[in-house]
This record gives sequence, C-alpha cells and structure tokens, in this order.
Amino acid sequence: MRIERLVPSEITHVRPREVRRAITTARLLGRAGARTVRPGASPRSERGALALRQSFEELGPTYVKLAQLVASSPGLFPDVLADELRACLDSVPPVAYRDIVEVIEADLGAHHDELFASFDREPMASASIAQVHAATLHDGSDVVVKVQRPGIGRILDSDLRILLKLAKGLDKVSSKGRMANPVAVVEDFATTLSEELNFMIEARSMERFGEIITASHTPGEVRVPGVHWELTSPRVLTMERIHGYKIDDLVELQATGWDLGAALKRGVRAWLEAALEHGFFHGDVHAGNLMLDTEGAVVYLDFGICGTFDDKTRDIVRRGLPALLVSGDFEAVAQAIFDMGAVLNPTSLEQSAKDIAEIVEPILGRPLSEISYGEVLIDIVRIGTRYEVRLPRELVLVAKQLLYFERYAKLMAPDWAILADPELLSFLFGDMASGEVGEVRPVDAPA
Repeated sequence: MRIERLVPSEITHVRPREVRRAITTARLLGRAGARTVRPGASPRSERGALALRQSFEELGPTYVKLAQLVASSPGLFPDVLADELRACLDSVPPVAYRDIVEVIEADLGAHHDELFASFDREPMASASIAQVHAATLHDGSDVVVKVQRPGIGRILDSDLRILLKLAKGLDKVSSKGRMANPVAVVEDFATTLSEELNFMIEARSMERFGEIITASHTPGEVRVPGVHWELTSPRVLTMERIHGYKIDDLVELQATGWDLGAALKRGVRAWLEAALEHGFFHGDVHAGNLMLDTEGAVVYLDFGICGTFDDKTRDIVRRGLPALLVSGDFEAVAQAIFDMGAVLNPTSLEQSAKDIAEIVEPILGRPLSEISYGEVLIDIVRIGTRYEVRLPRELVLVAKQLLYFERYAKLMAPDWAILADPELLSFLFGDMASGEVGEVRPVDAPA
C-alpha cells in the first residue's frame, strides 16, 4: 500500500517484514520516552528528551518528521520535549544525482536535457522527504526543482503502521497517553505526510494562496513563486526561483533601505486574511519559507504544510479571538472551546472561564510590546486539553505561525503588537473588534 492511499484507521496489523523494525523502534523510543512524560523539566526528563531526539534521528525520515510535528505543536506536548525536538535535524546526505534524474525522467516522461537547459548536479538542500536543485529552462528562466527521495513512500508507510500500533498500546495502558490522544496524533501525522508526499497538492496550495493574496493586495507586495505545471508531477515540483533575502537576514535587509516594518505588516495581513476570511493558510512560515525578493515583495515559499478552517471552525475562531484579545470575555472564549468538541455542562463552562482568566489575564496585563499572542493561544490549547477537547490541528498551527510572526516583528517592527493593531483587528473582525465588545487596545507606537 502506497503512502498516498494510506488510511491509518484501517491499519490493523504489522507485516512480517516490519517486525524487526518494530522491535528496534520500541527499544529506542521506549526508555527515552518514558522519562519525558513526567511533569516539569527535571534533569531526568531533559536527558530523556535528548535521548528521544537522538533516537528519532537514528530511526530516520519518519521520526524526524514526527519530531518536527511535536516541536511545532506547542501546548500539546511537554515543553521539555518540544524544546529538545526543535533541534532534530532534517538535513540528510543527498541522493545521488543519477537517482534524482531517474525520478524526474520517470515522472515527466523525457530526458532531463530535453526538459532543462541546465540542471545543477549538487543540491541546494537535502532533507528527509526531498531535495532541491537549481536549474534553468530553455527560455532562460531560473527555477528550482524539488524532487522526492526514491522509495520514501514505502519507508513512511511501514513506519506509520508501526507507530499506530504503538500509539494504540499507549492509549490502552497510560492515562497520560489518553490525554495526549496518541492515536489521533499518529492519524493526523499520517494525513500530513500523505499530503506532503504529493507535490501536486503542494503546487495547488501555492496557486490557491497566490490567488487569495493577489485578489486583495497590490501586485508586487506579497506573492508566491510561479509553478511550472508542465514540469510538475506528484514527485517533482518545478517552480520559479526567488532571488532575495530571508526574513531574518536583518543586516542585509537593512542595507536595502526598505521599510521593513511595512513589508512585514503586509505579509502578516495577507496571511491572516487568508486564514480568517478564506479558511486557508500557509502552515510553516519559519525563516527559510519567508523572503523579501529583490524588489521588496514578501514571498511565501514551501507549501508542504497548509491549514484549512471549515466554515464552522472559522466562525468559532472569528468569534473567540476578539472575545479573548479585545473584550476579555472569557466565558465566550470557553464557549468557543466547547463548540470545538467538548461535552458541556453548566459548571464546566464557568470553571473553564475562570481557568482561562487565571492564565491569560496576567499575560494580557503586560505592556503590549511584551505580550505574545502566540503564547496566549498555546495556553488556550492547554486548557482545551485539560477539558479533553481535541482542538483542531489548525488552531495549533495558527499559534505556531503567530509565534514566528512575533519573532520577526521584534526584528523588523519592534513597536508593533500584531493582534493589538486597531486597523488589523477592524479589518479582520469588523464590528466584533469595535465598541460592541469593548475598546480596541492601542498599540505602543504608531504603525
């Protein structure tokens, strides 16, 4: 069974050829993992987290990706574990040039010299799922070609079967396991990997995000690379090469003389509009995936991970965020959490509102320049877990992206508090961010 068609809930057995791999996996993960579920950050748990990261790296691509999922899902896992797994390396030895060419020619149906005027033998980057090469088309266009590692689908398929069996076992024997919902984590992980392995999905996501931002922003302000569809397949993605600067290359960016704060605000507004107006957003805006090109436009790269809000969830978020950040109506925030799946009773709503207020009010009481709205949302995720709500994966993704944007704001626009910007709040939430629910907090300094 190929990973693209994998339905995790249907996995009921581990194939004989996977037994040895399962034993190795259980041995490497078991001892280290047991030490990371203890509350708090003790030397013992820190050593366990380090051992777990080393085990993930030794086990290979599936577990490197799983480590990234844990590290990028703040609030769902112990902090000591998430912090350590951020260092899990996704850089691996490159696939041989001839093997990359074989994938390209098998998928695109022609010799690579016919497809490209030039193709760099050495990759620009080599990761666990794919590697990227620079190339030139016959019309002179500079492109990058993302090529899937040969056989990676079979490896991931096998490992996911093992992980699901381990997750079901953990769910049965551990109350902590049930709170973390390990089966749901593996199922979500399998869905994410299935999408990431099909580059046609990534290409369509690029175009969808591009159409959203093009419809509401001046051309050249925010954009995505163009896709070369005639040179794209499920295992090969050819796109425009972007020349410019990573979003955190502050020294080089400052030398351009551009208004970096204004550029960042355009990029963040485009992202928030896509998420809250259209229900679709880029789900991994780390510094390698966000650039300013040589004309000063904000460019979003790498759409392997995207999030979507259905209409119900988007409405809940659009109702809950102003209640949390503008009016301080914590009972409305608690109601939004319950609307996402908790069983509601009269006392739990009142108690959860008190829980939210206890955690969030001290944070929101700080000066605006010190407030991290990403951290506030992470605390909301933790409260949801306390009430055994399986909050949407997208809510965690949103919190993660806000943390990234806040990091960039400290570099490029230190006086700007993203979700306290009156213009942005009014644009996103309309009357919900106006006097109907309370006054909008002023920013520290004019934008």
